[in-house]
Parts: sequence; C-alpha cells; structure tokens
Amino acid sequence: MKKLPIGIQTFSKIIQENHYYIDKTPFIKKLESGGYYFLSRPRRFGKSLFLDTLKEAFSGNRELFKGLYLYDNWDWDKKYPVIKVSFGMGVHRTPQELNLKIIEALAQIERNYDIKLTNQTPSGKFYEAIEKLSEKYNQKVVVLIDEYDKPILDRIEEPDIAKENREVLKDFYSVLKDADPYLHLVFITGVSRFSKVSIFSGLNQLNDITLDKEFATICGYTQTELETVFEDRIKDFDKEEVKKWYNGYNWLGESVYNPFDILLLFDKKEFRPYWFETGTPTFLIKMFQKNQYYLPDLENLEVGEEILSNLDIDYIYPENLLFQSGYLTIKDHYRISNKNYYLLTYPNLEVKTS
Repeated sequence: MKKLPIGIQTFSKIIQENHYYIDKTPFIKKLESGGYYFLSRPRRFGKSLFLDTLKEAFSGNRELFKGLYLYDNWDWDKKYPVIKVSFGMGVHRTPQELNLKIIEALAQIERNYDIKLTNQTPSGKFYEAIEKLSEKYNQKVVVLIDEYDKPILDRIEEPDIAKENREVLKDFYSVLKDADPYLHLVFITGVSRFSKVSIFSGLNQLNDITLDKEFATICGYTQTELETVFEDRIKDFDKEEVKKWYNGYNWLGESVYNPFDILLLFDKKEFRPYWFETGTPTFLIKMFQKNQYYLPDLENLEVGEEILSNLDIDYIYPENLLFQSGYLTIKDHYRISNKNYYLLTYPNLEVKTS
C-alpha cells in the first residue's frame, strides 16, 4: 500500500515518497493559457496542495508528473518564474506583523532567484520582484497566493484590527493590476470570498471559479477517484456508510468527499467527524458564541447569491461564514428573474454528531 498523505501539502514530497495522489492535473491544463483566478474552499480541503502542484508545473518539473495526465499534455519547454506567497503560517496579530511577514516572504523570493529588491514597502517590493523576474528570465511571471484572507479572519472578532489588516492586504494585492504586463497567471485561494471592492479593488479580470461547475471537483475526492485511487483501502469499509459520513460537499457540480476525513478514516479505521474536531475555524466559533447563533435553524436555508458571493467586515452574515467555512454546502439551486438562489444544507454527519 502507498502512504496516506495526511497533512502533506507539498506535491514533490507526495510523489517522491510514494503517497497516494488524486490526479488533479487536468485542471492545471485548463489554466495553461494564463489569467487571473480565485478559488474559495474550506480549510483542509487540498487548496495548498493544488497551489504547490501548479508551482511545479509552471516551473517545468516534468519528472514529478510521470504517470499523471499533465505529463503528456503540457508544454514543458516553457518555464515560468513563480512567486508563491502563503499567509497560512502563524497568527497575524497586527498590521505591523503582517507587513513584516510579507517582507520576509519576498526576501525568500530574493534568495530563491538571486535578485535584489531595493524598494522599501511591501507593495513596492512585490511589484519590483515581479518586474525583475520577468526581465531576468525573459518570461512572464506566475503568482500564487495561498490563504489570502487569513490575516483578516485571524482578527475577525476584533473589527478594527481586521480592517487594518484588510487595508495592508488591499495595498499588497493592488500591485497585480499595475503588474499585468509582466504576469502570465495569478491564482489566489482562501476560505472566504471577500468582495472584490474591499480586497481586490481594480482587479476586474479576476475570475472567481468557486461556484464554477467546470471546477467543482478541483479539490476533494469524487466517488470515482475514491474507488480507483484508494481501491486497496476502501474495500475494508461499507461504501454507503463512508458516503453518508463524508460525501456531502457540493459546489454546483459533482459532490465530493472531504479529503481530510477520508485520509484519517483510512488511518484510524473508525468513523468520526475528523474535520469538525480539528479543522473548525476558531474565528467562526468565536463569532457564533458572541452572537448566540442557533445552527440547526440554518438547515435547508434559502439564500440569494449576494449573501454567498460577498463577505465584508462591515456586513458579516452567519450563512456566509458557515458556507465558506465548510459547515454548510449547496443542496440545490435555482434561478428566478436572472437571480441565483441556493438551498443550503449541512454537508454530512460532522456537524450533526458534534
């Protein structure tokens, strides 16, 4: 049997150390021509791994993809300089801390590519890094940003600090608009979908694929993937019971299994709400305790697209946070007078058994 990639977010480690890997590289092929993309998914759902896989593909590391779809379906002669920034590490307590962490991340880019950044501000260094990498390699740059919203969510129960962190991020991301001539692909992931106006002001070409049916299974495991890749593991379990527990997530396409739950099920050989026990965002719990929300009332709740599509510190809806954090998912959807409406439901037994 192969190893279970529990907690591993590095593509090369999964491949080189013989872990199970669900081939999501057909989605990378769809991004080959470039553009600006945004994807929201719950925590521990495979976003960081997908971003790291993107990095390896655009860096031209072909041998890592042997046996995968992309190996024979990619132009490996083209290699792009890649800037990857993750806000997943640590807690961002103040705007000063956040600025320092951005500068540290860009200093790592300096070392990786042997360039010198002379600008002083985080946004200035970011723009300079993009420009210099493009000039040095005579190629456009790929920018990957993971957990773009964590510095805001870390302080969501303290609105004043959250707003200050938002302004720092807004200034940082604003570089992407002016750096457009030097950019090939921008891919941004996070838990929440803050409104473009509040975070990505001016970045009108940003394509939000969160509820795009074509990308519905970009993260998570489909039924076919579970039964083929994990064939030697799933045979020891009642498939219907596995489905009842972990297959409740839907983003307007085929439903998917929670990968964190599946991996721990195979490891522990016991049905438990693993994601709920360890992946629950603390910011969400704090907000619900403060406002005394009664979660069962949200079962089969009907909401409009305006609630699921936008989140801002000044206008926080419980339905929005629950959906974007993974507590609720789409059970059904319909359209009336050119407006989208969604029926929400708890994704599986995780919440019901807590």
